[in-house]
Amino acid sequence: MTSPVLTFFNNKGGVGKTSLVYHLAWMFASLRKRVVVIDLDPQANLTAAFLDEETIEMIWNQREQGTTMYQCVKPLTAVGDLTEPILQNMATDLYLLPGDVNLSGYEDALSAEWPNSMGDNNLYRPMRILSSFWQVMRMAAKKVQADLILVDIGPNLGAINRSVLVATDYVTIPLGADLFSLQGLKNLGPTLRSWKNLWQKRLDNWKTSTEKSSYPDFHLPRGKMQPIGYLCQQHGVRLDRPVKAYDKWVQRIPDVYRDFVLNETPSTKIRQEDDPYCLATIKHYRSLVPMAQEHRKPIFNLTSADGAIGSHANAVQDAKKNFRQLAEKIAEKTGVQL
Repeated sequence: MTSPVLTFFNNKGGVGKTSLVYHLAWMFASLRKRVVVIDLDPQANLTAAFLDEETIEMIWNQREQGTTMYQCVKPLTAVGDLTEPILQNMATDLYLLPGDVNLSGYEDALSAEWPNSMGDNNLYRPMRILSSFWQVMRMAAKKVQADLILVDIGPNLGAINRSVLVATDYVTIPLGADLFSLQGLKNLGPTLRSWKNLWQKRLDNWKTSTEKSSYPDFHLPRGKMQPIGYLCQQHGVRLDRPVKAYDKWVQRIPDVYRDFVLNETPSTKIRQEDDPYCLATIKHYRSLVPMAQEHRKPIFNLTSADGAIGSHANAVQDAKKNFRQLAEKIAEKTGVQL
């Protein structure tokens, strides 16, 4: 698959992950890069940002094969095979594969097949199920000739996220300026390395199996999972705690990222604002957020007709500039030509 897969991941929730994916998807599309957004969080918050409730209810109630990732992979739990995804065209160069609350039911199948994939025989089914998300991503990218796939997942270290990360080329880690995000970072880094190593063992096991020659067209993801950096929420605008308290945690991120995620020796007192691994500091944008949600569009696409006047209009332009810079930085690190 030539389209790189970028997953936004942190096992600590409330760090603005879904909003980041949503805004970057729109920004890449505005830069004429064809994007497929895949919602693999069973809570489906990203889907709710793109689609109104009536549309989501219709998709979920119809249960048509291919309309969500769950409907694409569900046949594998019985006697069927993967279904080609039906993408929602949100705008020029922007496509969505909606999320599904029923996806959590697929966790058991993924958990059961993980140990089976290290057996001596009957490996095709376990490897087909464990790589099913990647297989569907390939279909989606091929269907629309996508330049990039953006993936949103839930805040946990479960079997669903493990299979998503196996399918992932690049990982971006959104962080808050608090103890909990820092602790999440310490858990996330070793987990990524462990999943990568365990998947490599499964790839090696498949390559030496007698079944491989029977499935010449069956390809598997490499499980690259390369971290390209982190994003930090701006802490200076928070009103419920002093800025100094947030700065205490934010300035510890560079060392923790190097130590636990990159497995490198921490740098000597490098500040977060000077850290090359910090992709951006994300502003809160305050009242622009509910305004954008009401009109179901990204902050930087708000107009005066939407109520973005005066200082709001200036903030809209700032958001456009900031997200464009972030998209350009991510494109550079993932090999996407703008």
